[in-house]
Amino acid sequence: MNKALTIILLTFSVATFSQNLPKGFSYVKDIIPTIQQELRYCSHNNFMGVPANGYEEPVLITSTKTANALKKVQDKLLKKGLSLKIYDAYRPQTAVNHFVKWARVPNDTLTKKQYYPKLNKRHLFRLGYIATKSGHSRGSSVDLTIVNKNSGEELDMGSPYDFFGVVSHTNYAKLSKEQKSNRLLLRKIMLANGFKPYSNEWWHFTLRNEPFPKTYFDFPIK
Repeated sequence: MNKALTIILLTFSVATFSQNLPKGFSYVKDIIPTIQQELRYCSHNNFMGVPANGYEEPVLITSTKTANALKKVQDKLLKKGLSLKIYDAYRPQTAVNHFVKWARVPNDTLTKKQYYPKLNKRHLFRLGYIATKSGHSRGSSVDLTIVNKNSGEELDMGSPYDFFGVVSHTNYAKLSKEQKSNRLLLRKIMLANGFKPYSNEWWHFTLRNEPFPKTYFDFPIK
């Protein structure tokens, strides 16, 4: 195979699995190659039990400004033998609509035991776990945790990602010393690099001074 043909094939391969993102957005891996990920909504392992509409490929996308801020966090964690692990980043409005549709079907409780064992599904809107609009669709909110950079083992945060309940609230007091320390580590390093937390979810952070504060995007994740 000659060199020119190899270049053409490589270019085609990249184009097949990516898209031209809106101006101001980036693929996170292009900026932070070391970051770890588990894009839950691109799988069956999430509170709906099915992949969310709009998640076509397991790739992370955020506003470029957010990705650059996350790189600063990652650089600091790597020096400690740790790494960020992202569960969700940019989320198309199509996926949010899917969440809303799911929440309005009271008999679909396949994942109740794992994700909301003590809650009635019809209360998820009122309690702030499901909404018709999400900051994720603005491109500057992320759901994440901290892991050992070599083993990938998650630090114990006291509750699993996307668990709907008071144990996931940032001010929940009935945690072990280790769990409190791990949550504090995540919170402090995110705050120090320009992010603000969400009181109901220890894993959710939004970039302060986000570039698209009033725009909810709906391009697919691929």
